[in-house]
Amino acid sequence: MTPRYQGIIPPMITPLTGRDTLDLAGLERHIERLVAGRVSGLFILGTTGEAPSLSYRLRRELVEHTCRLVRGRIPVLVGITDTSLVESARLACDAADYGADAVVTSAPFYFPAGQPELREFIEELLPELPLPLMLYNMPALTKTSFSREVVTWALDQEKIIGLKDSSGDLVYFRKMRHLAGTARPDWSFLVGPEELLGEVVLMGGHGGINGGANLYPALYVDLYDAAKSGDLARTRELSARVMALSEAIYQVGKHGSAIIKGLKCSLSILGICDDFMAAPFHRFHESEREIVHRRLRKLGILGSI
Repeated sequence: MTPRYQGIIPPMITPLTGRDTLDLAGLERHIERLVAGRVSGLFILGTTGEAPSLSYRLRRELVEHTCRLVRGRIPVLVGITDTSLVESARLACDAADYGADAVVTSAPFYFPAGQPELREFIEELLPELPLPLMLYNMPALTKTSFSREVVTWALDQEKIIGLKDSSGDLVYFRKMRHLAGTARPDWSFLVGPEELLGEVVLMGGHGGINGGANLYPALYVDLYDAAKSGDLARTRELSARVMALSEAIYQVGKHGSAIIKGLKCSLSILGICDDFMAAPFHRFHESEREIVHRRLRKLGILGSI
């Protein structure tokens, strides 16, 4: 048995034209471009998708249109992270109705959960889910990690199928991967920070849910393929290109929103979709947009993809 999900699964940005309005034409262009870039799936309503800032109505609309536009060509994973277990379960049921393949949840945010509470939360949520569940470790935003004890318990739950780790801690990732051993060969271990993609795949990880794949999907797919095949020289070369993209685009802004702003601005410059940001954030000013434009040209992205 192989892991359920492998390769590059972009955490898709949510194209918007207004506070509660999807950019439907942009969404279609973006999905077609990602599929053409050979990605292995889409993860919607994650951090890069600005999920906590979107209305519940808009979240459901995004799931519905994404599944319709994908047409079963690749899996669709839906983020159901929420402060409310009831809302997480409702969105999971709607996602199943629309044709999604799996759901993803981090620890509930705002009140930091203790490990026994985190396990109890997942234990209560599981029976409500009509789809397989992937855990999402994002301690920077949720104030807690999935501990060894909770992951050990999760490995015994048939409906839980993997872990996306955005902690940036390679030691943590290695330990969690080792826990699964041969007991759960269907579990997927995916990394969030794209700067670690090559290393993670070389150490036995199964791929990445990397924001930069929104912008240049083929680069990330090529890096994954090189690392999976053990081509160290090619892995180093492509990892350097991913790092260059990260440094060029994600550091234009000054705040935590800079990564999403940089990606949306870049896609807008490429003519893919609008760069409207969900509140409380706003798109880059023209001066910042000009910097992104210059850097895209320097990276060789403008006119090449």
